[in-house]
Amino acid sequence: MTTTDFQWPDFYFARHGETDWNREQRYQGSMDIPLNRTGQLQADANGILLRELLERDGVDPASLKWFASPLSRAAETMDRMRAAFAMDLPPVIHDKRLIEISFGELEGRLHAELSSDLAQAPGERDASYWHFRPEGGENYADVATRLLGFAHELTQHTVVVAHGGVLRVLRHLVEGTERVDVLNWPPPQGVIAHFAGRRMTLYSATNTWDVADSPGR
Repeated sequence: MTTTDFQWPDFYFARHGETDWNREQRYQGSMDIPLNRTGQLQADANGILLRELLERDGVDPASLKWFASPLSRAAETMDRMRAAFAMDLPPVIHDKRLIEISFGELEGRLHAELSSDLAQAPGERDASYWHFRPEGGENYADVATRLLGFAHELTQHTVVVAHGGVLRVLRHLVEGTERVDVLNWPPPQGVIAHFAGRRMTLYSATNTWDVADSPGR
């Protein structure tokens, strides 16, 4: 199946909250790294934002399908988001196809410590990086294949919580954004991406996490 063969429905996507490895700028990939306190607060705020977006769009949360990556940082983000809803919701489906791109032997390494022949950090990548596969890892084309398979699970107004690399690939698959652009785009945390009409709109949650991390708090 190609990107033009599939009619993408509207859906809501959230990247998981921050982890210590995100903050340290380490390659995280498929390693199961937990949320830090900032990430937990981002997830809480995203839940309130999602509730407001669904109210705006007239969508019953109980009618949705809820998907998350099984990695704990995404699963906890989903659970904390759902806590914003004072109702029973359908169970979360943890789908392995939503796991972050695997960086293989690079996982745990700092972006800054790797030479350009081993890896390129966002902002330094050209279109060929789409096919770069580190030893023991995946490339973005592999993730695209996974997501095109997952796409058949989507229904109108599905909620998905996963990872930055997954969001990059979705922008390419759904919007048709050029590979070089998504490879160098830094997917934000503490936001909801609404994909509708093959376009992504980002909505930012109220920033409660920076205040909580400020000195004296």
